[in-house]
Amino acid sequence: MKNIVVDTDILINFLRGREAERDFLSLHADEATLYCSVITVAEIFAGMREHERKKTSELLDSFNLIEITQEIAEKAGGYKNRMKSQILELDDCLIAASAFSMGAILATENIKHYPMTDITKMPVSNSNK
Repeated sequence: MKNIVVDTDILINFLRGREAERDFLSLHADEATLYCSVITVAEIFAGMREHERKKTSELLDSFNLIEITQEIAEKAGGYKNRMKSQILELDDCLIAASAFSMGAILATENIKHYPMTDITKMPVSNSNK
């Protein structure tokens, strides 16, 4: 069974009712182990409204959670250090490093946010922002 780390954008769009993300998660829930990073949890809670708390918590509880270890933090720091792009955010580096540590595919709608060559990326929609 493959491991998939689901990026924040997919979960936000799922919570907003987008069909592509619902279909993606439904399809892969049976054929893969789905993970999300604690960074994703923080990003989602940063934009969540109080009336969305129950639905959001239920969704996040359905994922295996990846804690940030020293190994992941060092890998993320290495990404940020080597790739001096202004668009490369530390939170994206941490999510990518989490996928790397799990030997997982990173599912995202923002492929451009992940220029790392040592992880496999899976675009969810055709937008590829």
